[in-house]
Amino acid sequence: MTSYQAFYQRSIAQPDAFWAEQARLIAWHKPPQQILDFSRPPFARWFCGGETNLCYNAVDRHAEARPNDRALIFISTETGTEKIYSFAELKTEVMRIAAVMQSLGVKRGDRVLIYMPMIAEACFAMLACARIGAIHSVVFGGFAAASLATRIDDARPLLMISADAGMRAGRAVPYKHLVDEACTLAKFPPARVLLVNRGIARDMQMVTGRDVDYATLRNQHLDAEVPITWLESNEPSYILYTSGTTGKPKGVQRDVGGHAVALAASMQHIYCGGAGETMFSTSDIGWVVGHSYIIYGPLLAGMATVMYEGTPIRPDAGIWWQIVEKYQVNVMFSAPTAIRVLKKHDPAFLHEYDLSSLKHLFLAGEPLDQTTHQWIMHALGKPVIDHYWQTETGWPMLSAAPGVEQTKIKYGSPAFPVYGFNLKLFREDGSEAGPDEKAVVGVLPPLPPGCLTTIWGDDARFVSTYFTLFKEPQVYSSFDWGIRDAEGYYSILGRTDDVINVAGHRLGTREIEEAVQAHAAIAEVAVVGVADQTKGQMPMAFAVVKDNALVSTAAGCKQLELEVMATVDRLLGAIARPARVLFIPGLPKTRSGKMLRRSIQALAEGRDPGDLTTIDDPGTLEQIRQALAGQ
Repeated sequence: MTSYQAFYQRSIAQPDAFWAEQARLIAWHKPPQQILDFSRPPFARWFCGGETNLCYNAVDRHAEARPNDRALIFISTETGTEKIYSFAELKTEVMRIAAVMQSLGVKRGDRVLIYMPMIAEACFAMLACARIGAIHSVVFGGFAAASLATRIDDARPLLMISADAGMRAGRAVPYKHLVDEACTLAKFPPARVLLVNRGIARDMQMVTGRDVDYATLRNQHLDAEVPITWLESNEPSYILYTSGTTGKPKGVQRDVGGHAVALAASMQHIYCGGAGETMFSTSDIGWVVGHSYIIYGPLLAGMATVMYEGTPIRPDAGIWWQIVEKYQVNVMFSAPTAIRVLKKHDPAFLHEYDLSSLKHLFLAGEPLDQTTHQWIMHALGKPVIDHYWQTETGWPMLSAAPGVEQTKIKYGSPAFPVYGFNLKLFREDGSEAGPDEKAVVGVLPPLPPGCLTTIWGDDARFVSTYFTLFKEPQVYSSFDWGIRDAEGYYSILGRTDDVINVAGHRLGTREIEEAVQAHAAIAEVAVVGVADQTKGQMPMAFAVVKDNALVSTAAGCKQLELEVMATVDRLLGAIARPARVLFIPGLPKTRSGKMLRRSIQALAEGRDPGDLTTIDDPGTLEQIRQALAGQ
């Protein structure tokens, strides 16, 4: 076994040779003619001329070699459902929904928007898109109609696939009325909506001429044989929207070949998962972890993947560990927030089940504090690997790589730069930072395979958003602060921009501000991310009202706060709801009119607000102090 350092250095010094080797982990219909084309920086094209297909690599090749092995394990503790699909059965279901899509007019390059709960049909739909060369855009089911409409208008899907409802903590979460509202709000609504009726929302109304029933069409295509559409490596595979510093979400665009190779390599070198084993990622398909490590990554490796609808504490805090025992889970992936939730429950739940099959637990999505890291590693008695990545990268940027070398785990640190990422810490003048120096986490291009290739429909925004941190050198900015210790271990210290991380979900403060201001009573608002013991951060809103009489009493403040929260729920979804909405006479700004969000955040977290020499009205900070003291 080589040392990880030598492995990493080779990936940076000899990228063509390194990635040519990794490309052998997937099947190619036509081999690549050129490993990397970086003739138009910062745009990188990987495995040029090669033809492959994600669905073939994730399903068909395993269905041919090991048809009866488990592929998809669907578990819903909400509905009491457990169903296992073999690779042969998964292939059959994928071809059925692929045939349904084709019957509705979907062709190569068309977009299909998937707005679904965590059910097996969502997996079938994603893989079916990959099979026929359609581009899927999965939207998290927790987003409200207005957010869904924004994504519809950007992707312009021919077809939307949804369901009557999801389930969460024992309660139905209806989807269909949100689909109808989003289609009304959108300028470019899909021509057809394919609906999976779970029988949860009993009053679901179908729109004539637009809505079609999945079960009915599936029955018409039970024996469908849908051939693979071979795609050039750099054709788009999917769009996934992520929040930014503007109100408009960015459509992260992923390719086909680079995506497949990067995930297949990560399964071997980082997650140590192999054919016949089982992986359980506790995320949702609406997020990048769900794309990479519920759907594609494990299946590419020939593993069974667990798709779970439910919470970590229902019916009790032992449910995840019960799944590990029952299905002999080898690799598990979760988020620090979930572990902090479990930490509040009886640790006996961790020791009630046989976890001997489990090799590693991986955690990502937000910074992992040392205390939580130490607690879960001690409680499990297994290696717990913190690692760091983003929607944009699609796979880890910082991580240990136990498949290459077993390195020491340092609590609260996502370890080292991952092979392929020429990752460094940069001072604000563009020079490289030294050990123990807080600086911006950046990557010298080309970005490795599997990262975003552009922003959907907007190459200029791709460049201006990610590659204009400095004039020289050209650097991909993560928008995160980091630090490196003398042993080369990195830690992530939080965002450099106005995006906040709530339980691993990135939310743009600008989006939340726009939603708050949609309430007719609000004149102005600032939203900041405030440290939260369980979720990492929570949004907090500080609002100025148009009529002070509305907030002249405690009852008036409470009523307006509830109304504002309801407005955010309606426009963005409950996931973006501020923890508090506090009403103040004015917001702190510089004399040039720039909002002092950093100072507001510092006060909300009980810290020093910093240099205030440019503040226009010092009294506004005192008003915030008083509002916080009285909350």
